Amino acid sequence: MQKGLILAFWAVAAALIFLLVALPISLQTHLIAGLVVVASMIVLKFFRAQGVWRLIALALGTAIVLRYVFWRTTSTLPPITEFTNYIPAFLLYMAEMYSVMMLFLSLFVVSSPLGSRTAPPLDRDNLPTVDVFVPSYNESAHLLATTLSAAKGMAYPPDKLTVWLLDDGGTDEKCESPNPALAREARERRAELQALCASLGVNYLTRARNEHAKAGNLNNGLENSTGDLVAVFDADHAPARSFLEETVGYFSTEKDLFLVQTPHFFINPDPLERNLGTFQTMPSENEMFYGVIQRGLDKWNASFFCGSAAILKREALQETDGFSGLSITEDCETALELHSRGWRSIYVDKPLIAGLQPESFASFIGQRSRWAQGMVQILRYRFPPLKRGLRISQRLCYMSSSFFWLFPFTRFCFLVSPLCYLFFSLEIFMASGGEFLAYTSTYMMVNFMMQNYLYGRYRWPWISDLYEYIQTFYLLPALLSVIANPRKPTFKVTAKTEVMNQNRVSELGAPYFIVFGILLLGVVATVVRIWAEPYKADVTLVTGAWNFLNLIIAGCALGVVSERATRRQSHRVVVDRPCRFVMGDKVVEGIVRDVSVGGASLRLSQSALPGLKRGAFGTLEFTPLSDLPINQLPMEVRKMTIDEKGILIGCRFLTETPEHHRLIADLAFANADQWSHFQKRRHQDIGILRGTLWFLTVSIYQTGRGLAYLSGLQRFGASIPPVPAVK
Repeated sequence: MQKGLILAFWAVAAALIFLLVALPISLQTHLIAGLVVVASMIVLKFFRAQGVWRLIALALGTAIVLRYVFWRTTSTLPPITEFTNYIPAFLLYMAEMYSVMMLFLSLFVVSSPLGSRTAPPLDRDNLPTVDVFVPSYNESAHLLATTLSAAKGMAYPPDKLTVWLLDDGGTDEKCESPNPALAREARERRAELQALCASLGVNYLTRARNEHAKAGNLNNGLENSTGDLVAVFDADHAPARSFLEETVGYFSTEKDLFLVQTPHFFINPDPLERNLGTFQTMPSENEMFYGVIQRGLDKWNASFFCGSAAILKREALQETDGFSGLSITEDCETALELHSRGWRSIYVDKPLIAGLQPESFASFIGQRSRWAQGMVQILRYRFPPLKRGLRISQRLCYMSSSFFWLFPFTRFCFLVSPLCYLFFSLEIFMASGGEFLAYTSTYMMVNFMMQNYLYGRYRWPWISDLYEYIQTFYLLPALLSVIANPRKPTFKVTAKTEVMNQNRVSELGAPYFIVFGILLLGVVATVVRIWAEPYKADVTLVTGAWNFLNLIIAGCALGVVSERATRRQSHRVVVDRPCRFVMGDKVVEGIVRDVSVGGASLRLSQSALPGLKRGAFGTLEFTPLSDLPINQLPMEVRKMTIDEKGILIGCRFLTETPEHHRLIADLAFANADQWSHFQKRRHQDIGILRGTLWFLTVSIYQTGRGLAYLSGLQRFGASIPPVPAVK
């Protein structure tokens, strides 16, 4: 009876939506209907609608989107005989239909994502053996020491856990390079890392040749190990002590499980966050994917391997001869193949590793180019929509994940389309100003409301547009290259621990300033056309407003490519752990406020300590979470301040033994709860209106800062607009 009522309800809802989409109504009626839908969605959002009410709000928005699609398809394209108008008009139309398709795929994936899971308890009497793979190519021994130490410190029986450093920077091929300098460097690297692994109790493994990049390196690890499960951590991804406790148990309770994936949490900002100064307040870009999208994919058994922070079953990998290496995104490709063979995946929505993001804008673009090209290779070689063995729901999920990376084509069309009219009088959109107001404005408002419903706490208004814009200029030629030659792209390792020691415009920044200038000319062209052709003022105003919106985004992008100097060589993690500071025969209680792999900041309870000054030496004592033979770290005081709460000192670690690396890893990375707390503090929905006003303010400021950097006035401004308070 209940199922029948539910089906009847959705049948009536579908019929109403169909009538709203196809019913011939006047512009005024459509405008009123659209505003009523927007108002209804706002009211439902105000009351924090969940469950069926959330779906009703999204369904109402879908009706307005479909009506816009109907109008665009039947009433706005110029005659096909007018080639100069029709070609750009059709390209714009296809770009809009792509956006609508991606919106509907998003609705399917994340309209009601799974909640957080509770890890099943481990069967201590029947624990599987685990091999931990840390693939490396050109990372420093200092960085690897932290990751390997954190991996060794995971809570798991030592006889069941084996940590492997898979070194692709010291292969036989590299050590025997015809270039003497490169060969010497590779041999020195191999010897240094072998010594490091021996001191930490880690297995060192390299191979003969650098074939198939990361996938080949991981497969070499599989061939030389025997663990039931394989955990993979990138060289700059340090796991928490509880990683295996939170993931291994699923393999004993879930049938045909091949993957448990966890989020990637980063302790440093990406170039956009760093240069705009939003890291402490605004949700990071990756949080929308790991906080919402992966949970949505998990509902349909389509959450996929992300290359790190995951644990996989060896039995499943043996079925596919290891990690797939046809594309340069071996992680998603491997998951796609195993899903098509009936294996299942699980996503655990809790950050259990801490990693590093690219520091420079150039490295950021290089990383995203690899992701985009790899996804296009998967479309070319695997084509998820027609992949045999996948369920329809999984096909749609993989379509959403792979088709997303075609956004540079759409973003480019949205950027140049208004200029086609303003500069060349091309009629690419056959509509009056009134039709624009009735259809386009309601469509945009509804679209914003739907995005806010889906991602409100994880993505602020206009930030997705900014991220897509800054990637478009370089991802577009990269995509065209891989489409023309799918085998051309090669795996390139993302640079780690870059040092930004001065304010500068990125070496990739020139196109952003050029396009900003062109869009600025578009504003001038708008004014000129309104003065010269007042009878077309309505269309010119609408097109000019579109161009002005692009200008706002482009202005904000100037701040992104104007790179701020980074004073610290390593990034801090807030920990708040009790400690003691020992200097000579004096012992003072304190708190470790924050820590990095290079040093820590301590708050001491005593306001006076004889002999404490810059350059003084002391020892930090704390209780490690792991079972370690020592609890003391030698330190050098680098700075000191005194206030009413006591003494605040900044110290540099003096690492002398492998145990010191393990203590640092324990202090900085063992406790995963600190990362969850940091993320939750940023998860605030500031709303569309406040978010738009904030973005406009940021854009104005960053436009000025970007132009100042270009002219050499790097000292322009010292602060960023505050984030609106959320109650």
